[in-house]
Amino acid sequence: MSTTVFRFPAPGPEPITTDLAGWVKVEGNPTMRYWVQHSSLDGSMISGTWEATPGTWHASYEFYEFVHLIEGRITITPDGGAPITLVPGDAFTVEPSFKGTWVIEEPVRKHFAIKLK
Repeated sequence: MSTTVFRFPAPGPEPITTDLAGWVKVEGNPTMRYWVQHSSLDGSMISGTWEATPGTWHASYEFYEFVHLIEGRITITPDGGAPITLVPGDAFTVEPSFKGTWVIEEPVRKHFAIKLK
């Protein structure tokens, strides 16, 4: 049995700086930038690094995401649900049906893996 392992390189010099689809700024003027550092051979997954500055977005998810928070502090509140505060070292998932706010309390850096199909 063979396996393929991909080690993330350092994020490149040219990040994507447009807000993610389904993310709307609701407080402050947060910014995001991200790097897609790997795509699976079948195109069903992407992974990379995401950074954001303080402020609040309302996010609507279409895809499943796994996150490992490297730096910063986030409070995520599902619409109608209880807030969840996440700090460096925390790992979490967001389901495709998620709708709610992401409050970036301190500048954030995270690794992500998103299932597209």
